[in-house]
Amino acid sequence: MSAAEKQEFKYTQGRTNMQRNFIITASFLFSLLLISSSAGSTSLIKRTFCVWDPVGSNGPFANLMKDVKIKALKWGVELKIKAYTDETVASNDFKAGQCDAVAVTEMSSRQYNSFTGSVGAVGALPTLAELKTVLQTLAQPKAAKLMSNGAYEVAGILPTGPIYTLVNDRTIDSVGKFNGKKMAVFKIDPVQMSMYQQFGASAVSSSLARFAGQFNNGSVDIAFAPAAAYMPFELFKGMETGGGVIKRPLLQSTLQVIIHQDKFPPGYGQKSREAFVDMIDGAFKFIKEAETDIRDEYWISMNAEATAELDNLFRSSRIKLRDDGIYNEKTLRIMRKVRCKYNASKAECAEKTE
Repeated sequence: MSAAEKQEFKYTQGRTNMQRNFIITASFLFSLLLISSSAGSTSLIKRTFCVWDPVGSNGPFANLMKDVKIKALKWGVELKIKAYTDETVASNDFKAGQCDAVAVTEMSSRQYNSFTGSVGAVGALPTLAELKTVLQTLAQPKAAKLMSNGAYEVAGILPTGPIYTLVNDRTIDSVGKFNGKKMAVFKIDPVQMSMYQQFGASAVSSSLARFAGQFNNGSVDIAFAPAAAYMPFELFKGMETGGGVIKRPLLQSTLQVIIHQDKFPPGYGQKSREAFVDMIDGAFKFIKEAETDIRDEYWISMNAEATAELDNLFRSSRIKLRDDGIYNEKTLRIMRKVRCKYNASKAECAEKTE
C-alpha cells in the first residue's frame, strides 16, 4: 500500500469512527430526551380548572384560559378546562372540591378574597391605564401574602372591560334622572343592592342570564354590562327607541382565577399571576374592539356637573361599602393612590378619606 493509499485509508477509517461515535452519541442523547420527556409527562399534576363563560366552551373566556393551560405545563400542572355557563354553579363546584381552580367574575370571587374582590369598586378606576397599574402592583411578589386567604389563593386577574350603564332613554343622563327608574339588579351582589338605593331607582331582580332580555324587552329602564356583552346579547335592541350607553364607566370588571392552594405546587400562584399580567394588553385590545361595536350615536357623554355628581356618589358608595365590610380598606387605599398618581389635583388626594 502506497503512502497516499495509507493516508486515504487512515482518513476514511477516522471519518467512519467519527460518524459511528456521532451516531452513538446522538442515540444516547435522544434516549435521554425520551426518558426525560416520559418522566416529565408522568410527573405532571393533573387538576380540574372550571371556567365561567356565558358562551360555553368556545367562548372568549374559555379560549383565553387555554393559553393559561399551555403555560401551566411549564409549571408542572396539566389543567383540564371545564366550561360553565352558570357562574354560581361553577363557584359552588369549586367550593365543593369538584374544581381545583375556578375562573369567575369579581362579584363571585369576593367571597374568596375581599382584597382582590374590591378591585372593581364602583368608580374607583375610571380608566384602563389606572386598572393596569393596579393589576401590575398586585402581581408583584411583595403582594403575594394579600393574594391568599385561608385555603384559597388568587392566581390571576384579567380585565374584562368597563361596566357601562345602559339606558332605554337618552334623557337618563345624570344621577338625578335615575330616580324611580326600573333598574336590573343582581340581588346576590351587595354592591348592586347598595347602588340602586344610592341612585333612588326601583330594583328589578335580575341575573347574568336574565338582564339582557329584561333590558331588550323594556322590563327595565337601566342595566349594566361591559361592551363585550353588547353584540352577543344584542343589547342594541333595548336602545332602538332612543336609548344609549353612558360613557363614564360604573366600574372595571375582571375575571379572577382562584385556586385551592394545597392542590398546586409551591410558587404556582405567583407564576400564574405574573403570566396574567402579560395577558393584560391582549385583553385591552379585545375590550377596545368590543367598544367599537357600539355605534357612535349610542354613546352618551355627561357634562362636567353630572360627572362630578356621579363621582361624588361613587365615592360615598365606596366608603359605605367599605364600612359595611364589603370592600377591602387596603384595596381602596391603593386605588386612591393610583388615581392621584394620574390626577394629583383631585380633592381626595388631600382629604385621604379612602
